[in-house]
Amino acid sequence: MRQSLASALDEAPAPGNATTRFSNVALLSVASSLPSRVTTSADIEDRLAAALSRLKLRGGLLKRVAGVLERRNWGEGESADAATVQAGERALAEAGVRASDVGLLINTSVTRKHLEPSVAVRLHHELGLPTSAVNFDVANACLGFVNGMSLAAGMIESGQIRYAIVVNGEDADDIQVNTIDRLLGADIDRDDFLSEFATLTLGSGSAAAVLGRADEHPEGHRILGGVTRAATQWHDLCVGSAEGMYTNAKALLKGGLDLVVSAWKEAAPEWKWSEMDRYITHQVSSVHTNAIVKAAKLDPERVPTTFPKYGNVGPASIPITLAEEQATLRQGDRVLLMGVGSGLNTAMLELAW
Repeated sequence: MRQSLASALDEAPAPGNATTRFSNVALLSVASSLPSRVTTSADIEDRLAAALSRLKLRGGLLKRVAGVLERRNWGEGESADAATVQAGERALAEAGVRASDVGLLINTSVTRKHLEPSVAVRLHHELGLPTSAVNFDVANACLGFVNGMSLAAGMIESGQIRYAIVVNGEDADDIQVNTIDRLLGADIDRDDFLSEFATLTLGSGSAAAVLGRADEHPEGHRILGGVTRAATQWHDLCVGSAEGMYTNAKALLKGGLDLVVSAWKEAAPEWKWSEMDRYITHQVSSVHTNAIVKAAKLDPERVPTTFPKYGNVGPASIPITLAEEQATLRQGDRVLLMGVGSGLNTAMLELAW
């Protein structure tokens, strides 16, 4: 008897990586806009002194465990949206692209002050983009910016648009204030404290990137393609809102590491990622960075870190780090953007500088 389609699908091997390749897309510019206010980890632990003492937790926890020395928070008169517009204007100017020529804006921020309308509509207006420019939000935790770049690259490759701008603006201020207030509560135990520890590593910041056709911009940095992979059985390991973020840190690290390694191994026959000149990873902590470096056998000298001074800026971490590194990159260098987002998902995207 012929096997039914349903049973055949049930017995099929689980799919691995999803692979995308681009032949005529380039990154034309990447820019960041950072808050002026610096909040040190010592400042945060001073505010939590009563809780740390009651729970018998040693001081220096953020520095010792996460390697985060400070992070940025928006100062008086600053906001994530305004800074994102500034980053977008700078990226357009550096790319030599007029706002009127942009056909797509993708906002990839986790931060949003309301459910409707999209964050993208205000940014579209403030940047002076034309009515013909498609605009929408893409949310995928800390992978949003890389996903946005891939979506934009696909639309450029297909000929739908000539130029795209991908943006991100994060505001960690409210969630940190809410978390600190809650952790000072008398009913909080050590497990409660540690489940919200990752929230204290968050930082604020904005970034933008402009993409266009490689044949029109030979000076651009080619976007070659990459892979994505999902392990969504771990969707409840890190759950957050403006009120707080709750993380099973040990399980999240293991699940994320397993996901990256499985994606890396499956990609190895097609992609020469062990030979990259720079690895721009999502900036979480020293523990996560060291674990990925060890598991993928990366040269730590090629893995720049910004989390010690900026903390975890969510999806903005990768473009902020790339913006800081671009002055040291040379034509012909290969750069791999790589990260893991709560959910869990991983993505890797290769650039030819």
